[in-house]
Amino acid sequence: MFSKKKLVTVAAAPAPGGGVPEIFAKALANPYVGAGGAAFLFMTAVLILIALMGDPKAGTPVVRISLAKVAAMAAPPGWREALIADHPGGATLSTDIFRLSATPIGPDVAFGGQAVITLPGGQAFHAADPLPAAPIAGLTAQGSGGLLPIIAPNGRTPAEAYARPFTSNGRPKVGLVIGGLGLNATATRQAIETLPPEITLSFVPYSDGLQGWIDLARANGHEVLLEAPMEPVDYPDNDPGPYTLMAQAQGQETVKKLEWLLSRATGYFGVTNYLGSRFVGSDTAMGAFTGALRGRGLAFIDDGSAAKRGGGLPRASADRIVDDQLSVEAIDQQLLSLEAGALQHGQALGSGFAYPVTLNQVAQWAQSVESRGYQLAPASALTTRR
Repeated sequence: MFSKKKLVTVAAAPAPGGGVPEIFAKALANPYVGAGGAAFLFMTAVLILIALMGDPKAGTPVVRISLAKVAAMAAPPGWREALIADHPGGATLSTDIFRLSATPIGPDVAFGGQAVITLPGGQAFHAADPLPAAPIAGLTAQGSGGLLPIIAPNGRTPAEAYARPFTSNGRPKVGLVIGGLGLNATATRQAIETLPPEITLSFVPYSDGLQGWIDLARANGHEVLLEAPMEPVDYPDNDPGPYTLMAQAQGQETVKKLEWLLSRATGYFGVTNYLGSRFVGSDTAMGAFTGALRGRGLAFIDDGSAAKRGGGLPRASADRIVDDQLSVEAIDQQLLSLEAGALQHGQALGSGFAYPVTLNQVAQWAQSVESRGYQLAPASALTTRR
């Protein structure tokens, strides 16, 4: 689909009588006509510039140049008068259609600036801007162990308030969650400071200085998830910690442990699982878990193991884990497969861990993924309510 741009043209009837030299002499002597010619050259130059800067493989650049604003640019004096000046045979104003590229220009491709998103209320959010500091007023309540997320009286949820703002440009969306953060200071700082802000970061609730890490991540533009340790099939040989959510626990016990985990910090838009192959297989356990998250207005993003689970809350499941095999070649191949999934389905979400090789390869991949026709998106932008 092409975008439309209105251009004003002037169709003037030829003057009756007189030779061609006389017509040109009179035209050149008319200051309005001279100014009109200069205006025509000016507008032509603008359109040529747009054509040169556009990328036919990028998206649809919407270009609007109003007649009122042209005067504020470098147009010569008298251009407007020249357009509407009386002609011997009268003048006709008509509207033309100028067809631009069928796909939009991505952020920073054509004009070298930051992508700008309009937030509710009209304020602008730039791609490199920090996210609002947590906690946001009205979204927390004091629990027995600390602040707990709640739905605000006006209905605003933490899933909405703490998510990274996002506007689709029509390209296939690719998201990635990097987890295991907060335990290793070097890896955590590398993820926060070297990965683009569109990549979602998830933090271990047992981390020392957890709130400080989340604050730093949000200051760098990253939306944040909190990890909920869940019982795996090989428990207790594989033990995710003292507040592991157990498959056979009573619903009240599951909620109690979950609230302790949630009270460790603020500023996350949702929860993701850590392990949990046995827990997610229990209808009772998952019912208590998702019910508690729904009541607090949180999202649930899983690593793919709970893809068949809903819960009536914002949900997304990873399509693949990008670092099952810790090698440069394997991770690169998984990232390319993620792109292929996005091309086929319109969006794809990957999951990875904060291994040094993962962080290095993801950082390199993220620098070029949009040049291949995709849009890097936070995980929250890939959620649906189910």
